[in-house]
Amino acid sequence: MEPWSLDDLLRTSCAGVTKGTERRGGMSETWRDRSWSVWLSAAGYFACYVPYSGLTKALSSGLLPGQRVSGLQLLPWSAAASLVSAAVFLLATGWWRSAVRGRVLGVPVPAPTRWTFLSGVCSAAIIATTTLSYAFAGPSILLMMLLMRGGVLALAPITDAATGRKVQPRSWIALGLSLLAVLLATIHRMDLRMTLIAALDVAVYLAAYFLRLRFMSRIAKSKDLAVNRRYFVEEQLVSTPVLVAALALVAALGDGAVAQELRRGFGGTLAGGHALAILLVGVLSQGTGVFGALVLLDARENSFCVPVNRASSLLAGVAASAAIAVLLPDGPAVSGREALGAGLLVLALAVLAVKAGAFRALAPGPRRSGPRSPGRAAAPGSRA
Repeated sequence: MEPWSLDDLLRTSCAGVTKGTERRGGMSETWRDRSWSVWLSAAGYFACYVPYSGLTKALSSGLLPGQRVSGLQLLPWSAAASLVSAAVFLLATGWWRSAVRGRVLGVPVPAPTRWTFLSGVCSAAIIATTTLSYAFAGPSILLMMLLMRGGVLALAPITDAATGRKVQPRSWIALGLSLLAVLLATIHRMDLRMTLIAALDVAVYLAAYFLRLRFMSRIAKSKDLAVNRRYFVEEQLVSTPVLVAALALVAALGDGAVAQELRRGFGGTLAGGHALAILLVGVLSQGTGVFGALVLLDARENSFCVPVNRASSLLAGVAASAAIAVLLPDGPAVSGREALGAGLLVLALAVLAVKAGAFRALAPGPRRSGPRSPGRAAAPGSRA
C-alpha cells in the first residue's frame, strides 16, 4: 500500500461517503467508502492542539521557569511563526498552485477571490478574539469559553438551515452531548459578570464563525478535491497575514492595555528565555489551522463537522491539562467534572462515528412498510 499524502486526506474528506471512480495521474482509481478520513483530520487536530494549548497555558500562567508571558505578549511572535509555517506548508505541498491568479505589477501571483478573502479575514478575527478572551478583566475565562464554544455548536444547525443542508439525527445527538459537556465543565465555577468589551469580543467571534461557515457551505464543502483545496489555500493566503498586520497596526498606533501588551510582545518576548516555546506555539497553531479546516471542509453538514472539531479541541484541552498536572509541580489537576465532560465528548464522537443509517428510525418523515415490490430491484449503490 502506498503511503498517504495530505492530498489523499483532503481528497477523501471531500469524497465523504461517495463511492466512485476518479482519474488520477492518467490512471483510473476506484475510491471506496472513506468517510472515516475526517477522523484522521480530527486526530491531526488533536495531536497539534494538545501541545499547543499546553504550551500556551504553561507560558501564560507562569508554570515554566523564567518570565511569565501573557496571552497578548505571546500572540505577535507566535502569529509570525504561523505565517512562516503557512508559507512553508503551501510551498512544500505545492498547494499554492490551486489558488486563482492575480497580477501584481504585471506578475501573476496566487490570490484569493472576494469570498475567500472575506473568509480569511473571519479566520483572523477568530484567532484574535480567542486570544483576547483570556485578557479581559471581569468575566471569567470559563464564561468566555462557554459562550464561544457553546455558541459555535449552536450556530452549526443554524448555518445548515441557512444553506439548505439536511441535519442527520446523529448530528443532533452529538450537538446535545457536546453542549452538555461544555456546560458541565464550566458552569459550576463561572463568574457571570460580563463587561461590554468582553461581550463585543464574543459577538465578533461568533459572527466571524457564522460567516466563515456560511462561506464554506456555499463555495466549498464539496466532493470535488479542487474546489475544497482552492478554498483552503486562498483562505490561508489571507488569514495569518491579516492577523500579523492587524497586530502590528494596533501595537504601533493603539493606546491602552491591549496595545501596550502587544508592544511588549513585539519588543522583548523572545528575549525572555522562552523563544523556542513561543515559536513552537506558532507552528502548532498553524497545524491546528490546517487540520481544523480539513475537518470543517468535510462534505457533510456543519452539524456533523463542528462537533467533531469542537470536541477534538476540548478533549485536547483536557489532555493538555492532565499533562501539565503530571509534568509540572504547580500544574492544576483535572477536575471530576472536566473528566466527566471529556467522557461525554468521547460519547458524542462515538455517535458521529456510527453510520448514519443506524439512526434512520429517529429521522422524521414517512416510512415505507411491507416487502419491496418484486418487479423493482434496488438500484446499484442505493441504500436498500
